[in-house]
Parts: sequence; C-alpha cells; structure tokens
Amino acid sequence: MSAKVFALILISVSMSAVAQIALKTGMSTPNVGSALATGDRGSELVAAAFSPMVWLGLGLYGLGAVLWLFVLARVDVSAAYPFVGLGFILTMGLGAFFLGEQIGGLRLVGTVLVSVGVYLVAQST
Repeated sequence: MSAKVFALILISVSMSAVAQIALKTGMSTPNVGSALATGDRGSELVAAAFSPMVWLGLGLYGLGAVLWLFVLARVDVSAAYPFVGLGFILTMGLGAFFLGEQIGGLRLVGTVLVSVGVYLVAQST
C-alpha cells in the first residue's frame, strides 16, 4: 500500500470520526433537545436541520466518503476496510477530549483489541 493511499485512508477515517463529534454536538443543543422532548418527529427533524454542527458532520461524512472512493479504486476492500477500525479509536478519544465522555476499562480493552487487529491487517498487505 502506497503512502498516498495510506494518507487517504487516514484522512477519510479521521473525517468520519470528527463528523461523529460534530453530529453529537449538533444533536446535543438545547433547540434539538427541546424538540426531542416533544416526541414530534417533524419538529425533531426541523431542529436537526437547522443545526450548523449537524450540517458540518454530514458534510464531513460526505467528503470522507469521496476520499474513500479513491481508496477503494486503488486497494482491495479487504485490505482497506479494517482501517475503519481506527475510527473507533479516534472517535473514542475525541469524545473523551471534546465531550468529556468517560472511557471505562472494558471500552479501553476493546479499543486496544481493535488496534491490534488493524495492525495485523496492515502487516498482511
């Protein structure tokens, strides 16, 4: 796997992880929370649609998907897709850092196992 493809993988996965944080932030605003409390699906959708962070998250997902297309054009999906597991690690770290989410022992062990799996797959290409 070339350095360029590896960089595309890392950028795409990183964009997806940041998108998760943006979406969570957007869906945690008071406006969205109030709409969710009503149980009215229409007002929930409207509140989410007017959240800039939701749009940022969706945009990042879209750009990450476009980059992923370039990855898939160059390497086997069986070699590329395990790197998506890095997104779990990055998202967990970003959630802890930016959102103050707690990382328990089991979650940490699971994430380490994902890391080991990604490493083993990377060594096989």
